[in-house]
Amino acid sequence: MTSAAGPAAEHAAYRSKTIATWLSFALGSLGVHRLYLYGWGDRWAWAHPLPTLLGLYGVHRMDVLGQDDRLAWVLIPLLGLMVAQAMLAGILSGLTPDERWNARHNAGLPPRSTAWGPILGVIACLMVGGACLMATIAFSAQRYFESQVEAARELSQ
Repeated sequence: MTSAAGPAAEHAAYRSKTIATWLSFALGSLGVHRLYLYGWGDRWAWAHPLPTLLGLYGVHRMDVLGQDDRLAWVLIPLLGLMVAQAMLAGILSGLTPDERWNARHNAGLPPRSTAWGPILGVIACLMVGGACLMATIAFSAQRYFESQVEAARELSQ
């Protein structure tokens, strides 16, 4: 005998690959995709917001104090790395085969196949993640070489 709450409980427990991919794209740097997949008790989900918010604080500091703020140099790459890792998580979620996804996240539920939603999310994650990672590397390298030039100038005077 099945209760009326049975199908609703099954529907609530289902974890969609499309939703997980797009959550990684939109809010992955804050760990929302991990909260969706693993719940409120996931420690890795709670490790996401702090570096992301520190990176945003670095952007704010650079906006207010200018490019010479050394703390912003350290904090801004945190934001770039958090966004890049979120995009990687979206790519991995979107490219996981349906059978493996259902075995990992929907065990005991009837299998469902996905359409183009995860693939479009993967494309978006590739574009944003690649651009963000390259910008983070360029920003960090520029700041490193500028600090080396400043140190050489101080030594030569």
